[in-house]
Amino acid sequence: MKRSVSIIFSLCLATTALFFTFCINEPEDPQALPPREWSCNITGETPDFLTSYGCKADFDAMASAPLSEKIPGATSAKTMLDRDDPLQRLWFQNSKKYQIHHAFASAYLSGDDLPIVPVIGQFNTTEYYRTNRRFLLGAITYYEGPKKWCYEIAPYDNASADMIRQAFERIADSTYFGDSLYFHPTSTAVSEVAKLLPSSIKVISTEELYANIDYQPLNVATSIGRLVFVKAAELDTAYVSYRDIVLLDMVPNDISVTSGIITEAFQTPLAHINVLSQNRGTPNMALRGAWNNTELRALENKWVKLSVELSGYTITEATAEEADVWWNEHKPSKVGIANMDTTVKELTDVKAILDIAGLGLGPAIKKAIPAFGGKVSHFAAFPHMDTTKVPYPGEAFGVPVYYYWQHMEKNGLNSMVAEMLANDSFKNYPAVRDRKLKILRDSIEDAPLDSDFEALLQAKLNTKFAAGIQVRFRSSTNAEDLDGFTGAGLYTSDGGNMNKPKSIRNAVRIVWASVWFFRAFEEREYRQIDHKSVGMALLVHRSFPEEEASGVAITANIYDKDGVEPGYYINVQYGDGSVVLPDSDVTSDELICHFDMQGRPIVYMGHSNVLPKDMSTVLTNDQVYTLCTALAEIHRFFKPLYGSDSNKRFAMDTEFKFDQPLGDPGGKSVLFMKQCRPYYAD
Repeated sequence: MKRSVSIIFSLCLATTALFFTFCINEPEDPQALPPREWSCNITGETPDFLTSYGCKADFDAMASAPLSEKIPGATSAKTMLDRDDPLQRLWFQNSKKYQIHHAFASAYLSGDDLPIVPVIGQFNTTEYYRTNRRFLLGAITYYEGPKKWCYEIAPYDNASADMIRQAFERIADSTYFGDSLYFHPTSTAVSEVAKLLPSSIKVISTEELYANIDYQPLNVATSIGRLVFVKAAELDTAYVSYRDIVLLDMVPNDISVTSGIITEAFQTPLAHINVLSQNRGTPNMALRGAWNNTELRALENKWVKLSVELSGYTITEATAEEADVWWNEHKPSKVGIANMDTTVKELTDVKAILDIAGLGLGPAIKKAIPAFGGKVSHFAAFPHMDTTKVPYPGEAFGVPVYYYWQHMEKNGLNSMVAEMLANDSFKNYPAVRDRKLKILRDSIEDAPLDSDFEALLQAKLNTKFAAGIQVRFRSSTNAEDLDGFTGAGLYTSDGGNMNKPKSIRNAVRIVWASVWFFRAFEEREYRQIDHKSVGMALLVHRSFPEEEASGVAITANIYDKDGVEPGYYINVQYGDGSVVLPDSDVTSDELICHFDMQGRPIVYMGHSNVLPKDMSTVLTNDQVYTLCTALAEIHRFFKPLYGSDSNKRFAMDTEFKFDQPLGDPGGKSVLFMKQCRPYYAD
């Protein structure tokens, strides 16, 4: 193989010499030079490399989907400029065969009178970070939506502006699309370097690329269902079925279980409807102009097969028979949950809920969930971590499910549930279900609390919090935050004031009643969960009335399934704005922090549109790194429990806030971790 490459080198040298001779004999006026004529290089089998792209077919043959899919509809091919070569040759590697630079360099550019390419760890350290590097590494990416050709380097590459210029100009001279080539900075650090590039190099931002994209794949999957058009504002009265693929004009805050979702407005990857779609394995996508799309309208109220892929979607008409076969083969397996443990009656500080020292993490959580639910049980792991890295609302406690069960039993509400579940109209008609569930929730909220429980709760609050403090009561059922089933967004939280006992009573009952939300009931029914086995515990901690920022984060780069560009995905909003239930016209900061890479580069895919004019990002870089320090510790702590399955990509789904510490109004905002649960996107 190396011998054949040497022959190619010789040919290249000869060709280059002829070209230089030709140039010397031509007139000096560049306008007098004839335009270069481009033609395809590949006429048969795809080679392992090219030295130029003469047509789109050349690029398509060599390109593959990017290893990191931050922007949909992209294809990418690696480039290498060898600076140790006297001619500083440029290589376009076959990126289908050689997915990383090191693999190609080891095969073709190592030995036989060439410097030896070192092992991958040393190669990466040298070629991405050192000024005396041998190679300039990058990629050409074509973005189908905006129809842009871009030269890109890795977000953690600290190449100088002159290095970028050198590679960019060589690539532009060696490709038929060179006049249309842009440089696309892939991180905030690279964006700063890009400011030093000459004006002849056009620079395009991620936001500019994203703004011209019409299609957004949220969850890659295939399903067959009935295509129905529903306005998001009408979901309260326009009932949809788990056999429906629903097309919506906007991103809804809530929707009952469906076989697929298409929204006209773009979504955030951690919006509740997408987390649930991932959990169900059902397709979810956004398509600008979908509401009036003639192709989609022609399929309205018909059975269709929808396939959402990273590069695009397909939707075709199906028969009712095909739909039935599909459903029977793909209907979800039953989710088993532990029955309520009503023997635990103590209002328990979170520090004491998990007996990790005695049982180990997994058995301790498994034991706690029947009494305290998934949210409390995972939150209770925070005190067992390095709390200098993972700050949390320390004065927190759990109210066990016993008191929910007591409220339901003492007030005759369990009998009401049994009668409702046995009613044929309730089972067969969603409008009836919705109406009867509302009656049940109202009954739960109106029924009196047990007086002994109320006194016990008030006493516990008095020992944990100062008078007048706003406290938060958060849902925690034994049917959420489980390994393989999150139940994201199914239930609610509510707040109360320490000095207003009525507000405390109301908050507790509102959260309890959310067990019987229509969306929660439909999701459990879809998963074949026994409704009568579900109980609601409560997580109680201080509220955050003056929060500076609120967000969610995943302890993995959700766009990088192969682990080539590890990082943490963060979605954060200014103030108390929600990132999982945002208003349709509100955007938030969306970023990847490559925390374990040199320089810890930050890549922004989008920015908040509600920031004050003096702010460019919701979080400062220091705040991002403080958050990432916590995420690293959470990931480390839970990996032995949830990361042992090599077939699953392990990560933890977290919620956080930056707020002023109690007793220090106007002080510097600090981080509080609010929640963590296992996350599976595959």
